[in-house]
Amino acid sequence: MCRWLAYTGSPILLSKALYAPAHSLIDQSLHARLGAEATNGDGFGIGWYDETPSPGTFRSIEPAWNDRNLHELADHISSGHFFAHVRAAIGSPIQQTNCHPFRRGRWLWMHNGFVAEFAALKRELVFAVDPSLYPEIAGGTDSEVLFYLALTFGLADDPPGAVARTIGLVETVGRSRDVAEPFQGTLAMTDGERMWVFRYSSAGESRSLFYTTDVPTLRLLYPKEHILHELSPDARLVVSEPIGDLPGAWREMPESSFAVIAAGRDDVLSFAPSPPQRQPS
Repeated sequence: MCRWLAYTGSPILLSKALYAPAHSLIDQSLHARLGAEATNGDGFGIGWYDETPSPGTFRSIEPAWNDRNLHELADHISSGHFFAHVRAAIGSPIQQTNCHPFRRGRWLWMHNGFVAEFAALKRELVFAVDPSLYPEIAGGTDSEVLFYLALTFGLADDPPGAVARTIGLVETVGRSRDVAEPFQGTLAMTDGERMWVFRYSSAGESRSLFYTTDVPTLRLLYPKEHILHELSPDARLVVSEPIGDLPGAWREMPESSFAVIAAGRDDVLSFAPSPPQRQPS
């Protein structure tokens, strides 16, 4: 499927999150353990925040494990808020515009999963995107359409509500076309200050998702781990599957839940889609 990583906290070199840990995200691009497939070599992307108004992005169709430019950038970019994603394509072409994270303004968005029978549902879903946003859809993935649906449904003001309405629409349209389990996945989005992560599937068997135990607790558990002393107490990392080799460092996100992560808080709440008020014809 795909693997992704999201970080917020004190600024660190991206390489310390992407390359340094045991079973790092780059290792997972070739040897994933919890994904639908072991190899995620159909491109990658990073998105990071710095002093500029909008986040920077770098996306490529190269396998992440074999891209020297990614390694070079990761050794020089330091950020306190960034996303990274390695892709395993399902049907859509391998091209830069289909690589995550997707960006609009201050927002970054990434997804691991799929909209079942997307080709059959795509027309109706795309028609629900606000006409002012539609021209900005550059690729052909279900993930990007989900992003623009969420923007249409109020992502800037109410991320949980926008995602609930987006998935609610997907399920309503899918089931009207006899797709029993229309949505599968984990989602991450951020405005550069707060991060929202979701774990949900129509079947109730979602892709894996984990977030770190708070840093002060980890320092007590592993006082000799230097990296933990480089991180601020409010640092958090969310991943598709655990990285590193520190038992007790990870908590699994519950099924049908979402978390709001900001300033050291990681409030985990239940999640359910919200069907559209008007049923599609």
